Amino acid sequence: MATLLQSMKRIWPARRTVETAVSKRPVEHLRQVAPPIDIAPDDPIVAYFLSAPGAVEVDKLHLDSPALRALRTAGVKLAIPLVSQGELVGLLNLGPRLSEQDYSPDDRGLLNTLATQAAPAVRVAQLVREQQAEARTRERIDQELKIARIIQQTLLPQELPQLNGWQLGAYYQPARAVGGDFYDFLSFEDGRLGLVIGDVTDKGVPAALVMATTRSMLRTAAQHGDSPGEVLKVANNLLFPDIPPKMFVTCLYAILDPATGRLQYANAGHDLPYLSHDGSSSELRATGMPLGLMPDMRYEEKEICMAAGDTLLLYSDGLVEAHNPTRDMFSFPRLMSLVGQYGDTGALIEYLLNELRSFTGIGWEQEDDVTLVTLQRTGDSHMSDRSDANNILEEGWRVLDTWPIPSAPGNERDAMKHVEATVRELGLPERRIERLKTAVAEATMNAMEHGNQYQQDKPVEVTVMSSAHQVAVRIRDSGGGAPVPTQAQTPDLEAKLSEEQTPRGWGLFLIRNLVDEMRVSSDDHQHTVELIMSREEEDDANQGA
Repeated sequence: MATLLQSMKRIWPARRTVETAVSKRPVEHLRQVAPPIDIAPDDPIVAYFLSAPGAVEVDKLHLDSPALRALRTAGVKLAIPLVSQGELVGLLNLGPRLSEQDYSPDDRGLLNTLATQAAPAVRVAQLVREQQAEARTRERIDQELKIARIIQQTLLPQELPQLNGWQLGAYYQPARAVGGDFYDFLSFEDGRLGLVIGDVTDKGVPAALVMATTRSMLRTAAQHGDSPGEVLKVANNLLFPDIPPKMFVTCLYAILDPATGRLQYANAGHDLPYLSHDGSSSELRATGMPLGLMPDMRYEEKEICMAAGDTLLLYSDGLVEAHNPTRDMFSFPRLMSLVGQYGDTGALIEYLLNELRSFTGIGWEQEDDVTLVTLQRTGDSHMSDRSDANNILEEGWRVLDTWPIPSAPGNERDAMKHVEATVRELGLPERRIERLKTAVAEATMNAMEHGNQYQQDKPVEVTVMSSAHQVAVRIRDSGGGAPVPTQAQTPDLEAKLSEEQTPRGWGLFLIRNLVDEMRVSSDDHQHTVELIMSREEEDDANQGA
């Protein structure tokens, strides 16, 4: 009986092995127990014990079994299987009798009866031990997830940036304790603001770890002040060597200039943002592969100019891929329609969440992380730049459009055409439009050639603005640091025709005589030329042309 109790105390259910104990022959060692014998689940002796009617004489078995050899080495003579619900849960093992006689039929019958009663008790003990181990594991995992969630929440922005004339909103809800979605805001010294939203494939802790890594890499890449496409390219190359197999990150990165409303963006396979404008919505498209899939990827860059009342929505697919009880999907078209038709854009996030709750119904089990970020231009921004040197227009102006022009010969024609299309809605007389076009082409060509030295990675920035009575075109290049002539000298026509002077030098003179006013400024980084023209027809007579 002591041997039976000892064997019941040595059970390892996690390995699905059977442990046994053997009584020692000398009386003084009656209570000693031999080391446990593990029996692997695929050992042939397991099937034999399950089919055995009762006590088994070990010496009479002929099996190629590691467990059988271990039993013999341990001195086991008689083994009684403990079987519960068709499963071998243990063995009652006995060594030679102290009297050196064989076990009698009565001994075997008693042992079989004990085995029948002991097997269920052993099985219950195993189940209790398994449940206790599982409870400890769950408690440990819950604690680890709690810590992981706290860490992840500290990585997300704790406060929304405050920008004059702008309003930001954000919402984040993971589907599990931790998730793979993330968003971020990056403030730059020149006043611009970076906006990031991303989604890591997979869920749970692995996705959260990749999310934290990607966030750090994007922040590192963005601090160099590169364009959105370059930042995504650098982050992709940093992430690719270390990202786990079959995982990648979709990400959109945008840079906002609050003073002008200019928004540059690049997209690494993320859901297309929606722009709400005048009661309608549109997609902002830019191509690019997700981060971490392949090295040396290029990311297309686009830009828009957000006007007063415009709202930008960045989101993750947890919203559009949510299903209702009939398995219908919330869908991209539904979201785009809701963004366009909703008027009170200041509460767009709450409006969309209410629509989601109405769509999915009560008891909806969230399938994926849901992240929303909104950017709204709340009113006209005053026409002012980030430095006093460039503060050359009074208040009351609004930006109509802004865009970059690659510094390549011939692109001045594109600038001229774009300006023409932008100012036509203002009702300028045709003669004024033609003069403005010519002035813009000449100023843009000068900026590309002299300011940027025709370096195509340094674009010329063109911005069209209007006030109640004037229109202005601002042309800015990267050629700061050198003095800029502010007075247009009248060219000596005879000297130029006789080749005593270079045929160049007409630009500044021509521009100043085509527009009502030209203002020029420079700092350590940029040259800025501003062409100003009245929108009123009576000024044409004063031009005398």
